[in-house]
Amino acid sequence: MSNAPLLEMRNISKDFFGNKVLVDINLSLREGEVLGLCGENGAGKSTLMKILFGMDVIRETGGYGGDVLLCGERAEFATPFDALAAGIGMVHQEFSLIPGFTATENILLNREPKKHSVLSEVFGDRLNALDRREMDQRSAAAIDKMGVHIDADMTINSMPVGHKQFTEIARELSKEQLRLLILDEPTAVLTEKEAEALLESIRGMSRRGIAIIFITHRLHEILAVCDKVVVMRDGRVVQDCPAKETSVPEITRQMVGRDVDLAGGEAREVRDLSSAKNILSVRGLWVDMPGELVRHVDLDVREGEILGIGGLAGQGKLGIPNGIMGLYEAGGKVVFDGAEIPLNNPRRCLDSSLAFVSEDRRGVGLLLDESLEWNVAFPAMQIQNKFLIRLLGGLIQWRDAKAIHAVTEKYIDELAIKCTGTRQSARELSGGNQQKICLAKAFALEPKFLFVSEPTRGIDVGAKALVLDALRRFNRESGVTVVMISSELEELRSVCDRIAIISGGRVSGILPAAAASEEFGMLMVSKVV
Repeated sequence: MSNAPLLEMRNISKDFFGNKVLVDINLSLREGEVLGLCGENGAGKSTLMKILFGMDVIRETGGYGGDVLLCGERAEFATPFDALAAGIGMVHQEFSLIPGFTATENILLNREPKKHSVLSEVFGDRLNALDRREMDQRSAAAIDKMGVHIDADMTINSMPVGHKQFTEIARELSKEQLRLLILDEPTAVLTEKEAEALLESIRGMSRRGIAIIFITHRLHEILAVCDKVVVMRDGRVVQDCPAKETSVPEITRQMVGRDVDLAGGEAREVRDLSSAKNILSVRGLWVDMPGELVRHVDLDVREGEILGIGGLAGQGKLGIPNGIMGLYEAGGKVVFDGAEIPLNNPRRCLDSSLAFVSEDRRGVGLLLDESLEWNVAFPAMQIQNKFLIRLLGGLIQWRDAKAIHAVTEKYIDELAIKCTGTRQSARELSGGNQQKICLAKAFALEPKFLFVSEPTRGIDVGAKALVLDALRRFNRESGVTVVMISSELEELRSVCDRIAIISGGRVSGILPAAAASEEFGMLMVSKVV
């Protein structure tokens, strides 16, 4: 048994209510090996990892077929606690943190060091006190392994999305018994610099003998850090090879079954909008958003353009739309289409025909337990009285089920949303398809102005071009002004007319999208006073 792989998954199959999602999956992984698991949204990657991690949803839906072996011995985990005890950790695509706890408390949850006292010696361990100093040291050590800084004393509900992701990863890195770590889209919300720090952490864990299953849609990261690549398509493994024997175009072809334009869809049209009027003017904007520094933003957005906002994590790019749209306390002056918009009033923004697709799709963007129809149509119904049938001058009104179904079907087709139908609940979709529903919801509002934050977070390479093209069409055909916030500079350059870089809570500069990458890089590290 000494030569047996650390992990083997043999002939794994799984269906949900008769819908086959995994068919005859086989893979293996040795100690210290990094396996890159690739596939489109809905290919079955997350379901396969839920089986390995003993997630309740697998047991509650009839279990699975096939065998999971650890070091040659058959293993079947009834709960995630069993998997944790066996040395398997998982960083989920969606966060599993306790909102009111600090980063340190989440990192060491259920593993807190205790201090004994005279009372606990007499009356039992329940009177032990937490050893806060030791907790701080252990959490700091785990955070240091990632090569980034987060405030370990900040509560989760006050953190920006990127810092929540780092807290999830640090929690797993703090476990001494860790033998196998599953990372499900860990870099989706990270900047390139942060992602590289995480990749270096993965390399370090591999050198210490920890095996990694790395799921990401950033295929260049797969080739940079992984020893082998497994590609899934429609619930089956279609490629299993050493990373050095494949390439990004080849992985892409295997994922989607066709050639894909890796540049992000159609070529960007260079437009001269210098004579267009300013539809949005921001002066002296500050935003009190934890983890985001927005202290004095002056910005003009031209009517009909796609303006990109980029910058390093925590410098303020995410805080700008959240502050303007009233999700966090803000000050300053915002004028839209000639009229001042009061801050700290989300409804006034929506009534003024502004819309926002948040980077936090589950916390802000979706009604998870409601149908796709309800998610797409409800905001427009509530704000604009759309999708309603009225009688007697509006005294009697009810939902127009036919119109709601039609608009949901429209965006399912346009955005290639993988689902069983318009009445499926949002919770049941993969993360990337949930993100597309957030976009569909905004499109259904037909706003004059759209903020869209991290629109391709968690979306696979095959669907990424489709989503970016949908934003282009929405802008061109509907005349909607779009402000797109993204951690990926090349994504912004492929879509936007101009790109504003935020540094130190201010706009450090605005350049045409065709400007050299080096110019944007200089703005990102510039000191704005």
